[in-house]
Amino acid sequence: MKKSISLVISLCCVLISLAQDRVTGRAFATRSEVIAQNGMVATSHPLATQIALDILKKGGTAIDAAIAANAALGLMEPTGSGIGGDLFAIIWDGETQTIHGLNASGRSPKSLTLDYLKSQGLNAIPPYGPLPVNVPGAVDGWFELHDKFGSMPMEAILAPAIAYAENGFPVTELIAYYLQSAQANFSRYDFQNFKDTYLINGKAPVKGQIFKNQDLANTYKIIASKGRDGFYKGKVAKTIADYIQSKGGFLSEADLNSHHSEWVDPVSVNYRGYDVWELPPNGQGIAALQMLNILEGYDFSEIPYGSTEHIHLFTEAKKLAFEDRAKYYADMDFYDVPVEKLLSDDYADTRRKKIGTQAGMYDAGSISNGETIYMTVADKNGTMISLIQSNYRGMGSGMVPPQLGFMLQDRGELFSLTEGQANTYEPGKRPFHTIIPAFITKEGLPFMSFGVMGGDFQPMGHVQIIMNMVDFGMNLQEAGDAPRIDHSGTSTPTGVRATSTGKISLESGFDYEVIRALMQKGHNVGFARGSYGGYQAIMWDPKNKVYLGASESRKDGQAAGY
Repeated sequence: MKKSISLVISLCCVLISLAQDRVTGRAFATRSEVIAQNGMVATSHPLATQIALDILKKGGTAIDAAIAANAALGLMEPTGSGIGGDLFAIIWDGETQTIHGLNASGRSPKSLTLDYLKSQGLNAIPPYGPLPVNVPGAVDGWFELHDKFGSMPMEAILAPAIAYAENGFPVTELIAYYLQSAQANFSRYDFQNFKDTYLINGKAPVKGQIFKNQDLANTYKIIASKGRDGFYKGKVAKTIADYIQSKGGFLSEADLNSHHSEWVDPVSVNYRGYDVWELPPNGQGIAALQMLNILEGYDFSEIPYGSTEHIHLFTEAKKLAFEDRAKYYADMDFYDVPVEKLLSDDYADTRRKKIGTQAGMYDAGSISNGETIYMTVADKNGTMISLIQSNYRGMGSGMVPPQLGFMLQDRGELFSLTEGQANTYEPGKRPFHTIIPAFITKEGLPFMSFGVMGGDFQPMGHVQIIMNMVDFGMNLQEAGDAPRIDHSGTSTPTGVRATSTGKISLESGFDYEVIRALMQKGHNVGFARGSYGGYQAIMWDPKNKVYLGASESRKDGQAAGY
């Protein structure tokens, strides 16, 4: 008995010693918020954050700083971003006090048809190789943002990333892990250009090793001097198209020449006095808004954070929204997505009534109708940008055009090959997209710019951040540090149908009695590694006239201001 008591005491002492208890804030908080008056940056890499902060200090706008950071992340975090991918952004214009949205996602090759894909015996577009490669939209997105909201010349904006690409930078622990995983994955395909660009002496770089990418530096120099046409026309475009076609793909110079981004109106719902803004499809942002509409019908002042009821209701709301996501979300140039109906209070009331006390399976509503990187930057003039950018499946398709220094995305994998669906493949169409930026206003004024990277998890991450702050009283950093809930197994926009109630995955920190109670409700509960996203956020405090910043302890991120 004495030995048992001693063991318990010893274990408690170990747990206490590992807790690193803070004197303020919630027990799970990793640090307090960063606070500054003149500007704030939050990215997933400290060097990228410093680059953006330097741009702000030199008089650049939030948009200038975001582009500079995005270019740096394409170099320093190629496992989640790069100019071979797409970009989405929500901007709050401090001068006009208006909100703007940019969809800079690329379209499928115009010469690739559904008939061809089916003639190859494909039930889905493969994740790697030339077939999932669409036009990369990020660079055009940079110039659209810069033309509308930038002030510094693009040469100055891209100069820091070019310098790091030429002189090198130390690889972080997390990115070294992802590069090693990518090497193991792509070794099955023998993609030589991947090896030439991302490996050092045949091996993925390890933590602290200096990595250079002269090819990417050269490409950035072309973009800086020749503008967006330096990427979508001329040598770079020809290299991309020739390489993809040599591998059996269809992307052409004409596809690249004709690409253009689209300015769109963000859409919103009001959640307990806060207007939450997302971009309309082809992205999945409105799934977060649908979830919030459903959850607003419950009084979470009486439902504690992390309780069985909290997790159950959150999961069921997610299932309902994601079934609609699978059926209705697509490129709105090709399909009349019923956004207004999906976000209506009446529709939310109808969907909410389907939630019972046990884990459920749902169909989409019946409507009649015609690793990613995230960053946020705010400047001294009150302009804020919420920007997300990605290649998909981490690094992308495995297709690295020769001597350009970047990998092309594989977003085409997210089309459905089943005829007659909203997201069915068509030439020149944008696929369903997972990456989504978010923004919150309160009484018509900016409140918070934020995002949570992580594929399908992103709408769930957005909702959890909002609930943590609005319903559970957490601050900006605590809202991101709190243990997270993930759910998988619902139907998808690629045509895969749900066959069960799915699986809840919980981060460490939830009580076992809660887990047991969820099982009693019929939920399949487990754990997952690395599926809980990565968070960055900036909040404006109008009373003290300061910005508050928060970054993600699960990633290598940093929030910093001045």
